Amino acid sequence: MYHQNKSITDCLKIHYNIEADTLLYLPLGADPNASVYKVVAKDGSAYFVKQKYGVYNDIHLAVLELLHHAKIEEIIYPIQTIHSQLAQQAADFSLIVYPFVEGENGFSHTLNDEQWFKLGQVLHQIHQMNVPASLQQKLRRELYSPKWRDQIKMLYREIGTQSSADEMALSLLAFLKENGAIIQRLVDHAEEFAHKLQHHSVEFVLCHSDIHAGNVLISADNAFYIVDWDEPILAPKERDLMFVGGGVGNVWNQPYEEEVFYKGYGQTEVNAEILAYYRCERIVEDIAIYTHELLSPTASSADRTEMYKHLMDQFEPNGVVEIALKTRF
Repeated sequence: MYHQNKSITDCLKIHYNIEADTLLYLPLGADPNASVYKVVAKDGSAYFVKQKYGVYNDIHLAVLELLHHAKIEEIIYPIQTIHSQLAQQAADFSLIVYPFVEGENGFSHTLNDEQWFKLGQVLHQIHQMNVPASLQQKLRRELYSPKWRDQIKMLYREIGTQSSADEMALSLLAFLKENGAIIQRLVDHAEEFAHKLQHHSVEFVLCHSDIHAGNVLISADNAFYIVDWDEPILAPKERDLMFVGGGVGNVWNQPYEEEVFYKGYGQTEVNAEILAYYRCERIVEDIAIYTHELLSPTASSADRTEMYKHLMDQFEPNGVVEIALKTRF
């Protein structure tokens, strides 16, 4: 850990001219190849530092640059290196440095009407962005992939052969069997809509792709920021809109919130079947990922406990499952 911290502080000093006084690891995010830290410099300035291992993909930085030049203030723009770069590549990792914004995410802090209205305005502005052809070629495009649905089908083909002495794994398997019919409906709905959409021409726009309450940061002065732009995509606007009213984390599930949001977003036609596809597909993906990790003997105890809770919460009244299954009706 000392060597890792020294690598970060050395990189900050050499490439950002930041003299770190303290470096605090923050247990945020689900990417196993990334770590984030709060760094306080000797002059008292605070920074949010993301360390990323593996092959570096700068597409999200290109998107942030596009939004920055469009004067969208609800993003946190990276601090440039002394050579005017938005990230710094080191021997085996890359470093991205942001100003540290003290605040709470949307899971902890309820958006007020003004913030809901503004979120609608900002998201509409993002969806209306003119994305240069050079950037379009690098961005992911929605393919309506069956990857996660196929994993769930395989899970249920093998579920009868699964056994474990682990109490949490046994509880999970029992839960999956008990809720098999509901999960099958989610898979079937997502598959039905995906098949339709693959043969249906829909306008693709720039989407954040994961704009749930946890990726909206509200500062102490009530400004808000859309964070975690790691997975931007060209897709139907419903790729983002599905989170508003979708109930991820058992928040953002109140009709009046949607009403105020769409006043800000402006007149638009929301395709209920595309919205339903994304809501069902997102849950299928979560179930596939969480189940794989929970049945893995290598996952840490703390991670497994949190994942298990997230999975169970999805099936709560007015949670994501209930909302997704009634979206198109």
